[in-house]
Amino acid sequence: MGAIAARSYRSLQELNELGVGFVSLCEAARSHLSQRARLAGMLAVFAEFERDILRDRVKAGIAQARRDGKTPRATAHGSRYADDIRALHGDGISKSEIARRLPLSRTSVRRVLKP
Repeated sequence: MGAIAARSYRSLQELNELGVGFVSLCEAARSHLSQRARLAGMLAVFAEFERDILRDRVKAGIAQARRDGKTPRATAHGSRYADDIRALHGDGISKSEIARRLPLSRTSVRRVLKP
């Protein structure tokens, strides 16, 4: 059993010991059934499997980007508008208003203006 599966199983065991029943609306599973331990373990294994698939896809995407000669990194949206952000801020416009005027989040605006 993987780390995530073990944590999920322990969490369901703790709920059971406290007398709390678990109902999964997505899987139509109830923890007070006689097979709850096996079902909880299976659900945890599937969750871990899904996470592994996602991790593999991300790694494959990064590898493909490297093969294409690109540097895999998060896109820095604010850097495209750095001059506009500084100009608007210099005119006394608030960070929130700059974010509304440009297609950016307020966090991106703050990152550009960070000293």
